[in-house]
Amino acid sequence: MKKVISISLGSSKRDHRVEVNILGEKFIIERRGTNGDKKKAARLFTELDGKYDAFGIGGIDLYIYSGKKRYTFRDAKKLIKDVKQTPAVDGSGLKNTLERRVVAFLDQKTGLKLANKKVLMVSAVDRFGMAEALVSLGAEVIFGDLIFALGLPMPIYSLKTLDKIARTFAPVITKLPIEWVYPTGNNQDKKYTNEKYTRYYQEADVIAGDYHFVRKYMPQDMNGKIIITNTVTQENISELEKSGIKTLITTTPELNGRSFGTNVMEGVLITLAGKKPGELSSDDYLKLLDKIGFSPRVIEFDRQAVS
Repeated sequence: MKKVISISLGSSKRDHRVEVNILGEKFIIERRGTNGDKKKAARLFTELDGKYDAFGIGGIDLYIYSGKKRYTFRDAKKLIKDVKQTPAVDGSGLKNTLERRVVAFLDQKTGLKLANKKVLMVSAVDRFGMAEALVSLGAEVIFGDLIFALGLPMPIYSLKTLDKIARTFAPVITKLPIEWVYPTGNNQDKKYTNEKYTRYYQEADVIAGDYHFVRKYMPQDMNGKIIITNTVTQENISELEKSGIKTLITTTPELNGRSFGTNVMEGVLITLAGKKPGELSSDDYLKLLDKIGFSPRVIEFDRQAVS
């Protein structure tokens, strides 16, 4: 039995555990939240080291990207500094492969044609593969990295500008306490009212990116919108349905009623490959995804159909 666990700075209310069979291997896949307690998360990583086949680092990115430049979050590095045996991943390997593929899948295999669609991408530096794929397919993308992470009313209109801003801000941001730039623990349940940002939702056809950022300033009326995001709970799905969205796409598949984060799924893939994270190329990830048959979850609320 293979075991993969995501230890997250997020709320423990989002915890989940499943047993599944993937390519003939039995897996226990688990998510455990620490409610923003970084010391508890670091202790769990250390205590469980060697007892699991892979760790997912949840509720925080180890790396963010812009162009070919990679930046490391100091808080994330501290969490796993005493891990010696179990490989730890934050999902960035999958974000740069699976999420590119999901965007192409939506454009080619569904009725969602992204050319000229107006897209609000709440944060691109943590999902740079998705950002590049959206732009490459002709979507009109507004990047909200400064809005949603830092509360600065400064939308970004191109990847080139994003790269310039990232080179300035990322070396500083990645040294800040993670809770200053990303909701952890109970803060994940909070919503903020800011009419300055409501118009970006209203003007967009598609809202894409990390769910906690999507939800942060989300207005009550989201009638007809399409959401492309990562992991959501049943409570999140109900909330989105009430808001009136048309379609919800999660980039990772449903496992026993829940989509896990990319950090968990990357942990599954490196376990199947029997390799360390740095030893897997983008092609390696894609070949594994093809073998498994991973596909995004698509929920069409207007037809109540799930595929």
